[in-house]
Amino acid sequence: MKTMLVNGSPNSKGCTYTALKEIEKVLNEQEIETEIFWIGAKPISGCVGCKKCLETGKCFIDDKVNEFLDKVPETDAFVFGTPVHFAAASGMITSFMDRVFYGRRQLFSNKLGASITSCRRGGATATLDQINKYFGISNMPIVSSQYWNMVHGNTPDEVLKDEEGMQTMRTLGNNIAWLLKSIEAGRKAGIKEPERERIIQTNFIR
Repeated sequence: MKTMLVNGSPNSKGCTYTALKEIEKVLNEQEIETEIFWIGAKPISGCVGCKKCLETGKCFIDDKVNEFLDKVPETDAFVFGTPVHFAAASGMITSFMDRVFYGRRQLFSNKLGASITSCRRGGATATLDQINKYFGISNMPIVSSQYWNMVHGNTPDEVLKDEEGMQTMRTLGNNIAWLLKSIEAGRKAGIKEPERERIIQTNFIR
């Protein structure tokens, strides 16, 4: 069982990373394999809707998106972390996730998804809502915690002082581990994944 923790901040070891490390610590204690994937500080283009990736399985822009997609099949759960920029997720992780999830419902279906945010003060809940929508459209169970998955602070040291936020991260880690183990036990007991109907798309304008 493996969980990928995605750092969507341009800072490799900043506040978002600090929150993700707290989750990783708990997952490792629960014997869950982890990897922290930093999307980097270089600009990431948004999706241009060319649909080339639907033919090849790869984005025609060969960057961190393709590197990440190579890791998805071997991963069972994902935590996407982002700082709050203007009461929303960072532009980089938004572009990243637009391209990662485009046309890939089957790739992510039945894998666990969770989002976390770090912010100085406000905008965290709006950001969580934004990120969780990628999971909701992809048949991914969304993992929650004892409070909204957020930490507060302007520096990593301040984040560590957010005791409730850190506890929320630990609870999230334990919840991910419990669900992964429950799913594994269900599979061993012969419980199959839900059968999916053919997707029906209804356009409002005809």
